[in-house]
Amino acid sequence: MNLKLSILSAAASLLLCTAASAQVWAPQGNRIRTPWAEEVLPYHSHMEYPRPQMFRGGYPLGWKSLNGLWDYAIVKKDSKQPQSFDGKILVPFCVESSLSGVGKTVTKEDEIWYQTSFTVNPQWQTGRVLLNFEAVDWKTDVWVNGQYVGDHTGGYTHFSFDITPYLTSGEQQLTVRVYDGTDNDFQPRGKQVSKPHGIWYTAVSGIWQSVWLEAVGDAYVTDYYAVSNIDRKTIDVLVEAKDLKPGDYIKVVLRDGGVGYSTESFKDRGKIITSAVANADYQVRLSVPDAKFWSPDSPYLYGLDILVFRGDRPIDIVRGYTAMREISVVKDAQGHKRMALNKKPLFHMGPLDQGWWPDGLYTAPTDEALKFDIVKTKDFGFNMIRKHIKVEPARWYYYCDQLGIMVWQDMPSFGVSKKWGRKHYDEGEDFPATPAAKANYYKEWGEIINQLKKFQCIVVWVPFNEAWSQFDTRDAIAFTRDQESTRLINMASGGNWTPACGDILDSHHYPNPGMNIWDPDMVNVLGEYGGIGLPLEGHLWQPDRNWGYVQYKNGEEVLKVYSQYADELADLVRQGVSAAVYTQTTDVEGEVNGIMTYDRKVVKMDEKALKAVNQKIIKSME
Repeated sequence: MNLKLSILSAAASLLLCTAASAQVWAPQGNRIRTPWAEEVLPYHSHMEYPRPQMFRGGYPLGWKSLNGLWDYAIVKKDSKQPQSFDGKILVPFCVESSLSGVGKTVTKEDEIWYQTSFTVNPQWQTGRVLLNFEAVDWKTDVWVNGQYVGDHTGGYTHFSFDITPYLTSGEQQLTVRVYDGTDNDFQPRGKQVSKPHGIWYTAVSGIWQSVWLEAVGDAYVTDYYAVSNIDRKTIDVLVEAKDLKPGDYIKVVLRDGGVGYSTESFKDRGKIITSAVANADYQVRLSVPDAKFWSPDSPYLYGLDILVFRGDRPIDIVRGYTAMREISVVKDAQGHKRMALNKKPLFHMGPLDQGWWPDGLYTAPTDEALKFDIVKTKDFGFNMIRKHIKVEPARWYYYCDQLGIMVWQDMPSFGVSKKWGRKHYDEGEDFPATPAAKANYYKEWGEIINQLKKFQCIVVWVPFNEAWSQFDTRDAIAFTRDQESTRLINMASGGNWTPACGDILDSHHYPNPGMNIWDPDMVNVLGEYGGIGLPLEGHLWQPDRNWGYVQYKNGEEVLKVYSQYADELADLVRQGVSAAVYTQTTDVEGEVNGIMTYDRKVVKMDEKALKAVNQKIIKSME
């Protein structure tokens, strides 16, 4: 067969594959969708490397995405594995979403079964094969070729299994069972409810982030954590590795990176600044003599090469990155406590970002869409995002690191307290959490912190929001500090406050800016305000039920009120407010108070004017 015929044959095969896929998958429902929905393909869904902060990129053996069309079945809880399936689902979209091709409700009486097959590169037989799940909500059981591999609980963190012992020749079978009770006051689930209404949204069940295979050697890096000291001009890197043998050692190399540094391009590796061999605890200290600091204005990143050596040969190489930056608290000339970045006071101004999508729910339709919200946040003149009671995929934080956006990271709540103190210390009540719910909170919050702490964009941990599932506040803050001590802690955003607990005292005040509580010994912030509503026909999740704290008729009116609020906020800044979070980035289901519509097709205010207002607020503290 000549080259021309080969190309035509390949093209014909691709068309047949596309046509066959289209017959078994299509977006479900008639609700609005984002512009990227048309780009979602059943054979090419979220194929980017899922953990760019730990990029192996083909060395030594490679990786393989398992995203795509899987068999699925929804059966009664505790049933046996189904003998037949209901149809096809597009992984990594959750069952309830349009882009999954299913669009069905899953109750607490149900469980979801998934099944797919895959092949393993023959070259992988020289090492180990890891099966990685980036996030599954909530309890996951896994089988490979009919053999039980293991389980995991928690809807927001990744987990892995070494499936090498379970592999056979030829095609492999992967089976997954998921149970998700959603609003059972036990599982952290944020805004998910079984009956969506008001500020509560459609539940997300099952696989909602990428599933993939990764080939590694006999010993390999599992994680790392880098902490910079801008006074010493050093970076301490703690490496976690598995199955090192006597004589194996770890080497860490620091490289010049730059603004927009990418681990996924081998063209921008940068020159070597320094390197060191890890001690017995797998920790190194690297000197950075001419240090360049990371900030929203200049998000400079350094490359990290982490190598596992056996003799004189590297058996694992991970390409990561880090930054020189420090988060602290300082006092200004008036004695107000302020948040500081690299020892300089910096006002934090950003939107409440819930990370929901009309077509994918928890999952952005494409990687470009995932990045889009962050890019627009920068375009709007903000320097911070409050990631509201949700945890995003690793690529989202990677883009925040690259683009220069500070992040306040919430812990997803698991219930709503009845009594909520809004103006004074020790006014509310603890959520009646069971011992099992408390233990699970600490398990999942600890896993979230440990997974995210390598990302330089994160500057604040938020363990509780508005007293939702808030309990034993002092213990929870101490736990958070013990997990990771370089960030500030916002003890309870708008919630039940306890004196001398954490670093930040956070009021919520709608619609206009205002403070319910002040404490000169704390950093005082306005954790939520705004909520200016503007429903736009043709861009609504549900045309007859839309809600905002206040509603207006057009973008000009919204911008006018937003600017008035900015003037009020400037007065609060002079009184000691150090941050403000505007509600919110986009409309979400029945809420129409977003800067953008839920489908991301319309920005409701003039972008240039909005940026000028936000930049003026940020600079008002200088």
